[in-house]
Order: sequence, then structure tokens, then C-alpha cells
Amino acid sequence: MPRPASNPVRDPLEPVLPAAPGVLAAAVEEWFQTEARDLPWRRHRTPWRSLVSELMLQQTQVARVEARVEGFMERFPSPAAMVDAGEDAVLALWEGLGYYRRARLLHAAAVRIVERHDGDVPTDARHLLDLPGVGRYTAGSVASIAFGRREPIVDGNVVRVVARLAAIDARADDPGLVDAAWRAAGRLVEAAADPGRLNEGLMELGATVCTPANPRCDGCPCREHCRAHADGTAEDLPRPKVRPVRQVVHVDLLLLRSAGRLAFVQRPRGGLWGGLWQPPGIEADRPPTDADRRALLAEFGIEPPDHALDVVAQVRRLLTHREVHLRAWSAGEDVDVETDVETGAEAETSATARLAWHDRSAATGLGMAKPVRTLVETHGW
Repeated sequence: MPRPASNPVRDPLEPVLPAAPGVLAAAVEEWFQTEARDLPWRRHRTPWRSLVSELMLQQTQVARVEARVEGFMERFPSPAAMVDAGEDAVLALWEGLGYYRRARLLHAAAVRIVERHDGDVPTDARHLLDLPGVGRYTAGSVASIAFGRREPIVDGNVVRVVARLAAIDARADDPGLVDAAWRAAGRLVEAAADPGRLNEGLMELGATVCTPANPRCDGCPCREHCRAHADGTAEDLPRPKVRPVRQVVHVDLLLLRSAGRLAFVQRPRGGLWGGLWQPPGIEADRPPTDADRRALLAEFGIEPPDHALDVVAQVRRLLTHREVHLRAWSAGEDVDVETDVETGAEAETSATARLAWHDRSAATGLGMAKPVRTLVETHGW
């Protein structure tokens, strides 16, 4: 007897949408037109504003960007204005938004826009991807929202929406699920009346309705099509990412003063707070010792005081991948530095020539990490 045909088994990560792409796209677009939050970058749209806001929003809470984006655009109204202002100005204004590498990449993107695109943000995803700091998501977002291109976008919100629509049981960062979300987003954007509106709608849906915890399914425009809602598993999907193990980092900063000025150094461009300014310091995986701090003073040609250095402040900051223990130490009396009285610049023969000395006013223009700025403002002068 012939064997009965077996039922085909669907790959659990295959993005089989629960309804026709056009039906889902229309529902999301219609919902977004009435339910979209009033956010600054939506009130007045330009390609440059779209690019800046997207880079600011990466790994940052919307509320923080909402409070800062207008001031940022006033200071840097165009790529050319950002290039003219310089990287330090961008880093200084970025303070408090975290992930400072994004600020350096944004400045580098502005440089490339000026040098290769006559100061205009590219209109298509291929050229946008050539900009520093711009990946597939950001390129698709700017191309679709600013220029109406049919480019899909996928962020954590879109991954969650797709996982629930298709009832995909996987971790939120599972590469198969992320690939499935890109394929689903591609089908939806091709069926959309307005690609930018569809893309913003998907992100908004995940941010305000299809939230990680306590999703508001009653307010979802796709509720009647959602497999996870029908199964009662919406709150369980997708499964959470594995939390990263934080590396413990100890940073000791030395407050060196001379004639009303404070010594600063620029951090290496990679790693923690890359490219930002701070008082000279030591970074280690253990608490630095008094001998370590004295050795640092000697490295700059500064005679250590007879007494032990005084710790004047200490804070702990939890970052995504690091637990930072930050301490500020006072070297006591002013450091003797040979300077040009007119300009305040160190003489070439000074043993501390590797240090940059700034008064309080000048220091406000340096890009610093928020906790470092707080320590400097409170204890540096």
C-alpha cells in the first residue's frame, strides 16, 4: 500500500505572515496616522534631521533624545555646520546620551556627506550604507521616511511584532528570528501605500502597544491576525535575550591644578568613553593603589606630595557591558607648569606638555562622559 503523505513541517523561523502583507500593512499605516506620538523629529522632517535623530535614538531612551534633539539641530543645522564645528563640539553636546562612539561616527558621516555628496544626505540605502555609523536599519529608515524608498527596517520593536504575529518561539536576538523579521518587513514594505509610514508604524507599534511586558493587545491594529494573541502567548514571545556579563572597571582620575586651570587628557578612541576628555587617570580591573597614582604623577614629571593623595569623590555607574567604579583624587597644591602668560599654552620644555590645561570656561567645550563632567564641575575648581 502506498505510504500516506506526511504533513509538511514549517520552519519555525520562516516568517509566514498570518494575513496578506497588504492587509497588515494597511492596518499598521491607518493606526499610525491616528496613534503616532508627537515627537520632534516627526514635526519637521528633513533628511539630515532624520539621520541625526536615528543615530541619536540608537540604544538610547526616546525621552532623552526628545529633550535634546532640537538643541542639537540648532547647533548643527546641516552636515557642513557639523563639520565646521568639529568633533569635540559634537561630543560635548552629546553628553548624557551615552555610547559616545555614535557621536564620533555622526561627525564622520557629516564629513563624508560634505566631501562626497556636496553636503546633501544620500537618497538611497546603498549610498547611505557608505556613511560611517549607518547600518542596514538606519539606511532603510532614512531612505524610506525621508525619501519614500521601499526599504525595510528591523529593530528590536519590529522583531518583537513579527515574532508575535507569526508565533515564533525564539530568543529576541536569535539570528534566525532576526532574519525572519527582515524577510517579513520586506514583504510588508513592498505592500505598503507609504513605506515610511509603514516602517514608523511598525516601530511605534512595538514601542507603545506590542511592548516586551504587558502588551496592550486590545489596542493593536493587527490583533485579529496575531497568532500569539490567539494562542495566549503574546507576553511570552519572543524569549528575552541573554543578559551580558558586565566587566568591572576601576578608573582613578587625578585632579591637577595650575593657576586656575585643570589638566585634561583625551581618552583612546576605542573602548570605554572613547575619544572623550578627562583628568589624567588610571584604568584597571582592580582598584589602583597609592603607588599607581604616584607613578602616574611621575610619568608626567610631577613631584608627588609627601602626604597620601585625598579621594574627593567616588561614583559607580552601570553601563551595558561594564560596571565602572570612578574615583577622583586631589593632588593638593597647584602643579608648577611653565606657561606662556598671554596664551596659557604650555612651554615646549614643560614636562607636562602632554597635558591640556583648561580653565572652567574652556573645559565646557570638551566632550566628557557625564559622570566625569559631574566630578570635574563639583571638585575640579
